[in-house]
Amino acid sequence: MLTLISAGIAPGIALLSYFYLKDEYETEPLSIVLRTFLVGALLVFPIMFIQYVFHAEGMATSAVTRAFFLSGLLEEFVKWFILYFSIYDHHEFDEPYDGIVYSASVSLGFATLENILYLLANGVEFAITRAFLPVSSHALFAVIMGFYLGKAKFAMKKQRYLFLSFFLPFLLHGTYDFILLTQEKWGYYMVPFMLLLWWFALRKVKQAKGLHEHEGISPAKSQVQ
Repeated sequence: MLTLISAGIAPGIALLSYFYLKDEYETEPLSIVLRTFLVGALLVFPIMFIQYVFHAEGMATSAVTRAFFLSGLLEEFVKWFILYFSIYDHHEFDEPYDGIVYSASVSLGFATLENILYLLANGVEFAITRAFLPVSSHALFAVIMGFYLGKAKFAMKKQRYLFLSFFLPFLLHGTYDFILLTQEKWGYYMVPFMLLLWWFALRKVKQAKGLHEHEGISPAKSQVQ
């Protein structure tokens, strides 16, 4: 049991640590990051319940509905909602890269508990596959969400970036699930998809760090926004 739980937790903690330590300017309070991680984990239960109801009532029969509505829309909107209403206006969100840290915290909290539950039900032999696919994909969707939330926080015209912070993760998440649900040899499509997703997300990490210098963001400035 301990081995299984450790295997379920390790990928999420490793990825969160990576994005957390990438913050070179002003590291976020660990207490807030961990609290956000736990909130993300708790989101698993209401989301699983809603998904179960839709399945039980026969309201999610097509692959498109399951991929883009029950997975992409539902999961990414709930994570976005939590970030927007609990973190976006927080005084510790004082530089663009912080959006990535807090978004990764919520998403990896969700992915970690979901991963543990899956391994408990199906066995530890799926741990490596789960680490490279569902857990990693949640982290990468989060990076994209967090990047655009960070852009919105410090931009004059916020609406476009707020829209992209939800829409792009939703679209990518839905596409990810659609590949798994519809392609018999899904690996042929998933490998290039994940490579492209990693490239895009890491590019956003670099751009977010560059925004700090370009925008001249400082803690003093952020307190008056």
